[in-house]
Amino acid sequence: MDFRSTTAQDLATRVRARQMTARDIVEHALAVIEDRNPSVNAFVSVDAPGALNQADRVDRVIANGGDPGPLAGVPIGVKDLEDAKGFVTTNGAQWRRERAPSTTDSVFVARLRAAGCIVVGKTNTPEHGWTSETISPAFGATNNPSYPGRSAGGSSGGSAAALAAGMVPLATGSDGGGSIRIPAALCGLSGFKPSQGRVPAGSATGAPGSGLLSVKGPMTARVRDAVFVLDAVMGPDPTDPFSLPAPNAPWFPDLAGYVAPPKRVVWSTLGYDVDPDVLATCESAIASIETMGTDVVRVDAVFTDDPVWTFLQLWSVYAQRVYEPLRGTPAWDTVDPGLLDTVQFAVDGVDAPAFAGALDACYRYNAEIETCLTEHHADLLLTPTVAGLPPVLGRPGTIDGVERLDWVRYTYPCNLTRRPAGTVVAGHTPGGLPVGLQVIGRPLADVTVLRAMCTFEDLLHS
Repeated sequence: MDFRSTTAQDLATRVRARQMTARDIVEHALAVIEDRNPSVNAFVSVDAPGALNQADRVDRVIANGGDPGPLAGVPIGVKDLEDAKGFVTTNGAQWRRERAPSTTDSVFVARLRAAGCIVVGKTNTPEHGWTSETISPAFGATNNPSYPGRSAGGSSGGSAAALAAGMVPLATGSDGGGSIRIPAALCGLSGFKPSQGRVPAGSATGAPGSGLLSVKGPMTARVRDAVFVLDAVMGPDPTDPFSLPAPNAPWFPDLAGYVAPPKRVVWSTLGYDVDPDVLATCESAIASIETMGTDVVRVDAVFTDDPVWTFLQLWSVYAQRVYEPLRGTPAWDTVDPGLLDTVQFAVDGVDAPAFAGALDACYRYNAEIETCLTEHHADLLLTPTVAGLPPVLGRPGTIDGVERLDWVRYTYPCNLTRRPAGTVVAGHTPGGLPVGLQVIGRPLADVTVLRAMCTFEDLLHS
């Protein structure tokens, strides 16, 4: 059994058909975690007895002729920004490590459990999910299992690394500015950010840490598996006033087999600097897409200005509202220094009119993407997922050999505009590092993005 070459759907099908037991699968997951996690640091806590008890319950339901759900027996890791009953939710913060374990699941985790999933543990994340690399004051750095010494990305880096190392076939992720797409790209996976509200982001404990920027979604190695899981967890919940209605029909059946390529797409670097190896790999993928009959329109730029300042204004204020009450307490001295700088950015430069102006700017950026797609009669915008090469642990990514903080500038506009977006592996650099191709859709057009991702994944991984 190798979770890197099988799917959550396949595992659940075999459990439901009594071809294997949930205990078999969970025991395998626990053994792989014990073997590989010390060098990767993807999981920060594991509950082996609890996971085995959950597995036994699934097996008893099946033995008694019951239906444990479409994801029966699938072991999962839960990103440590999210509540899972019996585990401490540390948010990657040293000052939260001694808190009591959660007594409830988040809506997302509860739905996964109801579908038959088995929580084996919590996965690492930077404190408050604040950065694109997974290094937390509470648990240290997560290593990229496929490219040792390189970052696994962030902030869902623990989940991505757990998948890439074959520890579990499914993990939870969240994306406030690229936190599913960036680690997926760096770990050589496909990753999908649904439209905000597809998976409810509320919980009994309140609003998500990055507010209206936040999106939750499943993380898997390949896109069709994520779609299969999404069918089990989408739909409204009273704790999230912005949650969306459930789709009229499941998405997976239409995406399970051959998917026709899109007729026309826009490809753009948005006018940003891109590492030459990243650009060449993406351009090669674009050329392959053209061979399928897809018309590719090349556009130099989409936005009139870089949305980064709008994103920082919103994100820093969301962080300020969480961390300002700690100022002057012992906990303040344990907070990640980079996160404190982000909080101070809000204190010094983002007043109420500026915050409102940033919210207004989201409409303009959304209109600029829409204008570009409409003018070129396309439904999809393709960009690199990140501009630079995956960073060495503890350092920024590099563009043409130079470390740059803006190596991850392509993902956050999709959070500002609430558009569905995903990443697939475009290929690898001459040095063997994975390169992601980002696929951005129209508002609420998740299925259009997923269809293209399935097609591109089939093409580029054949």
